[in-house]
Amino acid sequence: MKSAVETLNPTRVRLTVEVPFEELKDSLDAAYKKINQQVTVKGFRKGKIPARVIDQRFGRGAVLEEAVNDALPKFYTNAVNEAELNVLGQPEVDITELKDNELLAFTAEVDIRPELEIPDYSGIEVEVDAVEVSDEDVEKSVEQLRERFASTSPVERAAQDGDVVTVDLEAKVDGEVLADGIANGVSYTIGSGELLDGIDEAVKGLEAGGSATFTSELKGGSAQGKEAEVKVDVTEVKARELPELDDDFAQLASEFDTLDELKADSRKRLERMKKFDQATQAQEKVLEALLGLIEVPIPEKLLEDEIRTRKHNLEHHQLGQMGLDLAKYLEIQGKTEEEFDAETKEQAEKGIKTQFVLDELVNKEKLNVSQEELTEHLMRRAQSSGMSPDQFAQAVVEGGQVPMLVGEVARGKALAVVVEAATVKDTNGEVVDLEDEEEAEAAEAVVAEVEGTEAKAEEAPKTEG
Repeated sequence: MKSAVETLNPTRVRLTVEVPFEELKDSLDAAYKKINQQVTVKGFRKGKIPARVIDQRFGRGAVLEEAVNDALPKFYTNAVNEAELNVLGQPEVDITELKDNELLAFTAEVDIRPELEIPDYSGIEVEVDAVEVSDEDVEKSVEQLRERFASTSPVERAAQDGDVVTVDLEAKVDGEVLADGIANGVSYTIGSGELLDGIDEAVKGLEAGGSATFTSELKGGSAQGKEAEVKVDVTEVKARELPELDDDFAQLASEFDTLDELKADSRKRLERMKKFDQATQAQEKVLEALLGLIEVPIPEKLLEDEIRTRKHNLEHHQLGQMGLDLAKYLEIQGKTEEEFDAETKEQAEKGIKTQFVLDELVNKEKLNVSQEELTEHLMRRAQSSGMSPDQFAQAVVEGGQVPMLVGEVARGKALAVVVEAATVKDTNGEVVDLEDEEEAEAAEAVVAEVEGTEAKAEEAPKTEG
C-alpha cells in the first residue's frame, strides 16, 4: 500500500491511497464467504458454492464491492497511522480507481486537529475578587437557617406576606374549566413566587373562607403557556413563627452548643465557598488569557456538530426537565433566535479551542490521569447531577463517556498548571495562593462548563471523533 497526504488547510487533509490487488485477498475471501452464506444455487450445498459460480451468477462486481467495503476502513486507518494524523470525525471517501486483479485507489478527505504552538504563559496576570466575609454575610446565613426551622400556627386574620395559606385552585381557559386545572389543599407561602404569577396579590387580605379570581399564564399542564382565569379559595391561614436566635436555637439547628459557635462555623463555611469561587474565577480568567495568546483554527464540520450537540442537550434535556421548549426559554431570556444562535456558536468555538489548547498542553507536560483522580472527579460529577455515584458511573459507561471524563480531568490538570505559572492577585493587590484541591476541582468544573460537558451523564456524548 502506498499513501500520500495533501494539506488542504490547517484543519483538513486529503489522503491518496493506492492498494495492490494482492493486498485485497483476505477481503475477497471474506466477500465470497459472506455471499456463500446468503445465497442458494441449485446443485450446490449452502456455503459450498465455488467462486467462479458466484462470479457467473451474481457478477464479479458484487464481490468486488463487498470486498472493497470490507477493506477500506483498514487501509484508511493504516494510511492515517502511517502519516501520524490526529483525525476528527469520519472521512469523505472517494474510490478513484478499481481495476480487477490490478489496483484499488481511493482518496479520503478528513478533518484533523490543528498543530498548535503553546507560547510562554508564565506572564499571564489576572485579578480576582478578594475573599471577604462580612458580619452581614454571617447574619444572612444564620437567618436562612432560622427560616428552615420556622413553625406555623393557624390564625384568624387576613393573610399577609410570609403567611402559609392552604388554597383550592380552579383554572379556566376560554371560560372552560381545564380537566387538569383543579387542585385542592395546596400549601403556599405568600411571597415565595413558587406558584402562579398573580396569586400573591389575590390571596393577601383574604381570611379563611375568602375567594378571589386572577389571570395568570399557566406554567404547566395541558394549557401550558396560555392565559387562564384562576379562582382561588383560601381554606386556612397560618402564621410563620421564627425561633429565637439564642443558644437553644444553635443546639436545635446544629451540632454546636452556643450561637457564637454556630456563627463562627457559618463564617468558616462562607470563607470556603468564597475561596472556591475565587479559584473558579482565577481558572476562568487565566483560560481566557491563554486562549487569547493562541490562534486556533477550527474545522467547520466539527463546529457544526458541536453547535448541534449543544442545542440538542439544551432542548431535549435541560429545558425538557424544566417543562420548557426553546421558544419559551428564549422569551424568558429576552433573546431572539438569531442572538441565541450567535451565542451558541461563540460558546461552541470557545469549547473546541479550549479542548485543542489544553490537550496540547496535556501532551507537552506529559500529564496522566490516575484511577484515584478519575474516581474523585466521577464522585463530584455524580453529586452535581443528583445521581448516586453507582448510577452515574453506570450511565457514563453505558453512554461510552469514560474517555470524556478522563479528558476533563486531564485538561483540568493542564489548566491548573497554567494557573500555577500565572500571577493571580485579588482586588486588594494581594497575591493569591490557591489551594491544590480547590484549584484542581475548580479547573475541572471550568473545563466541563466551557466545553459544554457539565450536563448529566445521560445526555448525548460530544460529537468529536
